[in-house]
Amino acid sequence: MELAQVRILVTDFRACYRFYADVLGLKPQSGAQDGPYEKFSPATGSAGIAIEDRAMMARVIGELGDAVNGHRSLVVLRVDDLDRYCAEIVERGAEIVQGPAPMTDRMRVAHLRDPEGNIVELQEWLLLRG
Repeated sequence: MELAQVRILVTDFRACYRFYADVLGLKPQSGAQDGPYEKFSPATGSAGIAIEDRAMMARVIGELGDAVNGHRSLVVLRVDDLDRYCAEIVERGAEIVQGPAPMTDRMRVAHLRDPEGNIVELQEWLLLRG
């Protein structure tokens, strides 16, 4: 078994597409800015994040049609230089809601939200820095 992706169901597809592609800098698979589906990949690694129009999945599983409130997911991305990456994405429109700050003696983290309120955690693993 292999994890192919984590998929986030979204209502404002274009805003989320822009966030993951333009703000976070992940590479879109197809360029489908209007959806209803797109997978994003980082420059390295095989894991991916996908967004899917919530209405499309609601046609398959009816109870998903209702609006949701609050945080529904936490996406975690590892970066080599947390301070530099945070500065870059703030210039592109991200709003950091916490950090960068130590989480443990092994990592530093920062948190932000995508346009749908999902939390994105950015991690810098201190043990990987020589």
